[in-house]
Amino acid sequence: MRRAGACSDERPGAADARRTGLTPVGRVVLLHGIWMVGATMQWFGARLRAAGRAPETFGYHSIVDGPEAAVPRLAEQLRGGDRADIVAHSLGGLVALHALALEPELPVRRVVCLGVPLCGSTAAASLARRPLASLWLGRSAELLQSGCATWPARFEVGMVAGSLPHGLGALVAHFKDANDGTVAVEETRSPQLADHVVIASSHSGLIFSGEAVRQTLAFLDRGRFEH
Repeated sequence: MRRAGACSDERPGAADARRTGLTPVGRVVLLHGIWMVGATMQWFGARLRAAGRAPETFGYHSIVDGPEAAVPRLAEQLRGGDRADIVAHSLGGLVALHALALEPELPVRRVVCLGVPLCGSTAAASLARRPLASLWLGRSAELLQSGCATWPARFEVGMVAGSLPHGLGALVAHFKDANDGTVAVEETRSPQLADHVVIASSHSGLIFSGEAVRQTLAFLDRGRFEH
């Protein structure tokens, strides 16, 4: 696993931009979810790069270290370059929004959340009541259960939620309404969101979905999804 806060791609396309005199492509910081590593976002990042963006990953230890260690490292990475957009999956979105809430002057423009439980995760709360729950959620348990439904108004935040109920989370959460197998669609809603869209995807599938990439690019370009 890469050192937390390390970039997997150092401004790809910047050298070509210097040679041609074109403006460098837009910086996008990618955050993974719980039980994952930075490389998990490689497929998504490659699609953003093909669309003219400059993706870089932020890796963190979601179980052993958790948000307390990840948030300041993320803030450090964001301060270390041009203004950025953020694309974050699941727990990564909570980490990103928590960082923006603590440091509202960070050079961030827009945030796209992929299946992020803004209102708190029912699946995580169910796991937390079971024996040895700390092995599953570690130091991320509290943030996953409480969510992060507010952030500074200067940041435009959009949500891509999934509606294919394929995932182990459904076994412990017993969802009754639309969900992606891990997070309920209602858990991804907040009146503070600039826009919200639901696509046919499972929770893990969001980071391998061409439709999620298309919607992400739409929001990064215009601040709204394609409905």
